[in-house]
Amino acid sequence: MAFADYQNEIYLNGLGGVLPSFPMDFAELEARAQAALPPSVWSYVAGGAGDEHTQRANIAAFGRWGLIPRMFVGASQRDLTVEMFGMTLPSPVFLAPIGVIGLCAQDGHGDLATARAAARTGVPMIASTLSVDPMERVADELGDTPGFFQLYTPTDRGLAESLVHRAERVGYKGIVVTLDTWITGWRPRDLATSNFPQLRGHCLANYTSDPVFRAGLNRPPEDDPQAAILHWTQIFGNPLTWKDLGWLRSLTDLPLIVKGICHPEDARRARDAGVDAIYCSNHGGRQANGGLPALNVLPAVVEAADGLPVLFDSGVRSGADVVKALALGASAVGIGRPYAYGCALGGTDGIVHVLRALLAEADLIMAVDGYPTLEDLVPEALQAV
Repeated sequence: MAFADYQNEIYLNGLGGVLPSFPMDFAELEARAQAALPPSVWSYVAGGAGDEHTQRANIAAFGRWGLIPRMFVGASQRDLTVEMFGMTLPSPVFLAPIGVIGLCAQDGHGDLATARAAARTGVPMIASTLSVDPMERVADELGDTPGFFQLYTPTDRGLAESLVHRAERVGYKGIVVTLDTWITGWRPRDLATSNFPQLRGHCLANYTSDPVFRAGLNRPPEDDPQAAILHWTQIFGNPLTWKDLGWLRSLTDLPLIVKGICHPEDARRARDAGVDAIYCSNHGGRQANGGLPALNVLPAVVEAADGLPVLFDSGVRSGADVVKALALGASAVGIGRPYAYGCALGGTDGIVHVLRALLAEADLIMAVDGYPTLEDLVPEALQAV
């Protein structure tokens, strides 16, 4: 079924008096999610660093590009499949890692809801280290859809190795190393409520279930949760250097993707060091304020990657945004806050709706504007506005 068929499904349901259960535009999705989530979770998910200028700039950057329509193309069939890491994926969209997605679901198991949505849509999930449910349970829900494991590299190399090997054993298809979050950025919304979820014991299941982590405790974490939290604070963040990349590469034969690359020289060095993909992202504006929009740096990062896949996220709110990021060279585009809001409203069903809506819009734009394949979405298809 073509992604665009989702709109036909909605219109046909309307003939029987059935209206969509979830919002059709991002503004309403965001507003309803705010009403559905506890204020502390809302501020953590929706907020960014500083006065959130970079977060807003990520979104605004997409508005500075327009897709040039091409006629007489006859784009009645579109092909949105993408080849990556030896796999054929049905679309160029993926679920970006969100460390508190578990808390966004009404039942408190948003990681599982996200995996189930991935299974239903074929959209790959990058599962975060910071998870309510252990990575093994998340993997069980993915079905035939590929999952990737996002690693916050701890200072304990033994623990890092254990986490990676657990991900290998349960079938994750790659390791995504996040580089920009070994320390948390200045986040006024969270500071105003003195709210840091992990310090309250949330989203630490991958640690408390790990044998290496547990071996560092005097008592099991279920018997002394405060000691486990303290231990986590002592080992969480590793300020990686280029000297560490060889060690990371040695941990696994799975594809190694490095997340947070926004400078072309960093992309070149990572490529030369043997990574399998570059992930261009500024963490959605959550970590550092005052920086460039991630979309602005994407073309230079793609050029420097020199043929390596380049994943992208930060500021994606619509199918139009997906199309523009692809035209600027992204191999695949990550969705973040929109699916977190869908999760808040309807768990798996809410996430599936968000993904189907984004893909339907992207598919229809490609149809209307005359771009039948992803290969047709090149930088020359865009014009600055």
